[in-house]
Amino acid sequence: MYLSWITISMKPLSIYVHIPFCRAKCNYCDFLSFTFAPEAVQRDYVKALLLEIEIEAAAYRDYEVRTVFIGGGTPSLLSVEDIKAIISKLRKCYCFADDIEPEITIEVNPGTVTDDILCCYRELGINRLSFGVQSADDNELKLLGRIHTFEEFLGGYHSARKHGFNNINVDIIFSLPSQTLSSWTNTIEQIVKLEPEHISAYSLIIEPDTPFYDLYSVDACKGSEIIDDETDRDIYRFTKGFLNEYNYTRYEISNYAKNGYECMHNITYWRRGDYVGFGLGAASMINNTRWSNIGDLKSYIMIYLNEGGFESAFLDKNYDESKIGKQNQGTKIKLHALSLKEQIEEYLFLGLRLTDGVNLVQFKSTFNNDLFYFYKDILNELKENKLINIDNTVTLTDYGIDISNYVMSRFLFE
Repeated sequence: MYLSWITISMKPLSIYVHIPFCRAKCNYCDFLSFTFAPEAVQRDYVKALLLEIEIEAAAYRDYEVRTVFIGGGTPSLLSVEDIKAIISKLRKCYCFADDIEPEITIEVNPGTVTDDILCCYRELGINRLSFGVQSADDNELKLLGRIHTFEEFLGGYHSARKHGFNNINVDIIFSLPSQTLSSWTNTIEQIVKLEPEHISAYSLIIEPDTPFYDLYSVDACKGSEIIDDETDRDIYRFTKGFLNEYNYTRYEISNYAKNGYECMHNITYWRRGDYVGFGLGAASMINNTRWSNIGDLKSYIMIYLNEGGFESAFLDKNYDESKIGKQNQGTKIKLHALSLKEQIEEYLFLGLRLTDGVNLVQFKSTFNNDLFYFYKDILNELKENKLINIDNTVTLTDYGIDISNYVMSRFLFE
């Protein structure tokens, strides 16, 4: 049943859809994702996901969808029919404005998309691709545990252009173990030649419970191969200067875009707009209340397939039914209404990631009080130490970005 909508004064909404399946788990990845999931499990997951999207729609009747981001995992591993079902369900159950084309992004990994798949994506209204290439060096790709070569990425990228995608992001990672500036320069030069509209350049973080942590953490056998902080900062500064020469503006600590191609979905996060996440472990924030979905695949599938009257090929009959509850109780966890102090802290932590920084007038309009009322001494101290600039906005200096974790910590109330 299709819904009719009154679009006057509707609130903007961003939607994230999580697809937790991968062909192989990267050596540095700590995201909620799985490998070798049987096709029956993936089918059950999509059924559950579609039910969640439909069941939750009633809570968002006064919202208008501005961005959709299908992430993972590797969403492009799903069949085109599954992606079509997800987008069709969103369009059926949520308001998409006629006069505003929403930004609809899907993450794709090289080697998982073909001409036919890309053609179908365009027909579905997907208008932005995010390629996870990470490096132009095949040896580095093997080190990272990537399943593609750079040549395979190039094939996918050129196919995307052929099928009319004119908004493409490319993810790349620097400060890899034993990486040289020369190697990084080659990667970034190869990417710039392709002229993508957006580049995300991240510094590698060694996360616990990953193969990289076992090899490269401080106490691990290869810990000495990790690039030191000063070299990491040198690469970061080089990246900013190099990309600026090619008309890529850094608008967020790790993100660069040509004019008009900033990622609107991610800006929703950094500006603390309303967003809802569907799927395993997906996070949401609506009206200053945060929550996440459960991260247990069996429980997530069981709850929704039971809710919809379906049987699952995945779940065994001896599964503990005490874990199953109503969908609003069973899948949402960490439900937390943010206090005023937490809202202010987040406003600063996230806003200072953007080069536009924190606008003083907007802060006062949002919190009915001046930023200096809360942080006068801290602001003066950080400015005196050349960590922030203050005029009509508060922004990080280059030095402030180098030690941004310290700067952010100064805005904690407790």
